[in-house]
Order: sequence, then C-alpha cells, then structure tokens
Amino acid sequence: MGRLFGTDGVRGLAGVDVTAELALGLAQSAAFVLGRDARAESRRPKAVVARDPRVSGEFIAAAVAAGLASAGVDVLEAGVIPTPAAAYLVADTGADFGVMVSASHNPAPDNGIKFFAKGGLKLPDDVEDEIEAVMAKPHAATTGREVGRIRRFSDAEDRYLVHLLGTLEGIRLDGLHVVLDCAHGAAAGISPDVFSDAGAKVTVIGNDPDGFNINDGVGSTHLEPLMAAVLKHGADLGIAHDGDADRCLAVDAAGNMIDGDKIMAILALSLSARGKLVKNTLVATVMSNLGLKLAMANNGIDVIETGVGDRYVLERLNADGFSLGGEQSGHVIMSDYATTGDGILTGLHLAAEVKRSGKTLAELAECMTVYPQVLVNVRGVDRSKANSDDVLQQAVAQAELVLAGNGRVLLRPSGTEPVVRVMVEAAHEEQAQQLANDLAAVVKERLAI
Repeated sequence: MGRLFGTDGVRGLAGVDVTAELALGLAQSAAFVLGRDARAESRRPKAVVARDPRVSGEFIAAAVAAGLASAGVDVLEAGVIPTPAAAYLVADTGADFGVMVSASHNPAPDNGIKFFAKGGLKLPDDVEDEIEAVMAKPHAATTGREVGRIRRFSDAEDRYLVHLLGTLEGIRLDGLHVVLDCAHGAAAGISPDVFSDAGAKVTVIGNDPDGFNINDGVGSTHLEPLMAAVLKHGADLGIAHDGDADRCLAVDAAGNMIDGDKIMAILALSLSARGKLVKNTLVATVMSNLGLKLAMANNGIDVIETGVGDRYVLERLNADGFSLGGEQSGHVIMSDYATTGDGILTGLHLAAEVKRSGKTLAELAECMTVYPQVLVNVRGVDRSKANSDDVLQQAVAQAELVLAGNGRVLLRPSGTEPVVRVMVEAAHEEQAQQLANDLAAVVKERLAI
C-alpha cells in the first residue's frame, strides 16, 4: 500500500477511496497526534471542522467530527466555509488543530480530508506519516467525561469576513466592477459579501451550489464562463475561485487570463515598491513560468523555488520569514495575512492594486512576458520510476541541450493522480510542443505498466 497522504491531504473518490470508516479512523489518529500537546497540559484538545458544499462532505465531516469527539476532542463545527477560512479560524480560536473536508478543484464525486496544525499551518510530511502509522494501532477507549463535545461554530463566516476586510488597510474598491466565479463551491456564501463590503460593484456567477455541481464547468479550472461574463457586463476584472476557495485566477477587462504567475508578479512588484516584500524575495514552485523569474530578476527581486504544492511554498515562507509565495495554479500565500493559499484574499489584493496603481489589470500584467509552456499528462504509467529511469533521464538531458538555456524541461509525478506530467518551456510554442510530445512518448514507453 502506498502512502495515504498525497500532496494536499488524503483525496480520492468519496465512498470508495474516502469512506466514512477512513474518515473516522483518520480523525481518531489525528486526535492522538495533534492533540498531544493539549493532553500534556491536562486540557481537552479543541478542533475546527469545516467542509466545502459537495454532498459527500456531509457524511465525511460527520464521521470526522464523530472520530474526534470519540477520541476526546471538542469540535467546533464550522459548516461550509473556504479552506483558508478554516485555517484562519484554527489560529483565531486558539484551536489545537483543524480539519477541512474538501477535494479542492477536483470534480464533485471526489472528496478529501486535510489537516491543519495549531496556528492553521499545514502538516509536515513526518506528522502525516505519524498519523498514518497510528491508524494501524489500537486506540485507547474514551468514556464518560473524557468524550468530546460537538458544537456549532455559529459566527465562523463573520469572523473570516472581518479579517479579510482588515487586510486591505483602508484601500477601498469603489468604482471597480468585479465579476466573481465562485465555482458553486465554498466561496459562494462569502466572496460576494467581501467584495461588496469593500466597495466593489459585484456580478456573481457559479454561486448556486447544490452538492453536485462544484467545479462543474465553472471556477478556476473552467475560465470560459468568467471570460464571457466579464465581456458581457463590461467589468474591470474577473476573479475565479476553485471549490474550496484556496485558489484565485483572474481575467482582465478584455477577457484574457491572468494566471497565478502573473498575479504573483503583480503582487510582488507592489509589495516591493511599498517596502513590504520581506528580503525582496518571492517563493514559487518549479512549475512557475520562466517569464516570472526573468521579470523578478529585472526588478531586483529574488525567486526561490520549491517542490509543487502550496504546503512546500508555505514551509519555505515560514522557514525564512518571507511574505509572498505561490503557484501558477493560483495558490497564492500572503503570509502576513494567511497560513495557506487564499483565493478571496488574493483576489481582494489584486483588485486593490488596480485601485492603488490607477492601471488596468491588463496593464499591470504586462510586467512579465510568458514563455510558451506545454504540459502533457501521461497516464497508465508507473509514476514512481519517473526520476530513476536512465533512458528517460537521458531523453530529458537531450531536450535540455536542444533548448540551450532558452527554456527548461520538468518531469514530475503527480502527488494526487496516477499521472506523470511532462512540462516544457521554450521561446517558441512549436518547439515546446514537439519536445513535450517526444518526451511524453518516452515516458509512456519506459514507464508502461
């Protein structure tokens, strides 16, 4: 059996991979590991539990809450809120840990369970491994007054909204027309209120979650409806969230996509100009476009690379005290205000920069030139051998020789899917496509199952 935890918690098909039994066992094990400090202080551990609106979240969150309470943890049940809201509330309430039931941008039939440590921080690999190891051991019975209580967290949304507005530090969005795509997800109940309270004129799409339509043709993975809505309404910009609202992608007034790299570039330049970019450094992953690195270098900003996953970005931010990092996918972490990627926070600050600068979003996005980037997902292969097969590594080296320093190659096994991703950047799209296709063929041949 492989490792239970992936890049971002435990994730899979609800009812098959992510079952009530698994949720119960994970919660009991997490209670043992993450509640250890509280028990050492002779107090009852406290945890925040939240979910996105997909229908399976109802039984999975119930099983999580039951598992925690049965292991002696008091549960604050926050209901449907964004993942970054759950992380914030763990810190705000002084809870010992938190649990978010969500599969983020995945389709509605999937679901997942991710944990936050005290302070709203994502768990390091070794703590996840310990939770997984504890699952295989018998759990001590909890009885009588030792059993935890489950209480409704009634003002969870309000606390988070007030926090978000406070991060703007007086900047108002009056005069801006923003289209929000809430992906029929966790942002539907709060993102429109936040932008409206900040002064923006708001048009909303993808804000009618029914438990089954999350990420279905809308949100950050399907930008076409947002592009069309921005053009239809003559809006200044559009903001797209994913199902649990930890991502933000944007659309300018002409309907062009502004991805996570461009968003990071805009925010980094703004923070740097205002003396708020700690050590004048941006943290990005190996998947970020070469154009981002060049744009930052041209403006005296250092870029530090991490592995893929906002948890790894966050670890580096925390280790060195940096203030901004993120991913091309739209996970952007502003560590002065959040402990994880926060799509609503990111969108707010992107809109605030449009107001602050007096420029359009398109004009702001001109700060970086995007190198053509081709990504090919190769399925039906043994992803564990992606970085060890000699013939494949020789093919990668040959492709890099062809690029001659004017581009790059990245081969990466997915942390959440049975896929090997082949990414090639080059000065010309045709070259990138050809090299990516050639490498994908080698991957398929060498790693076939």
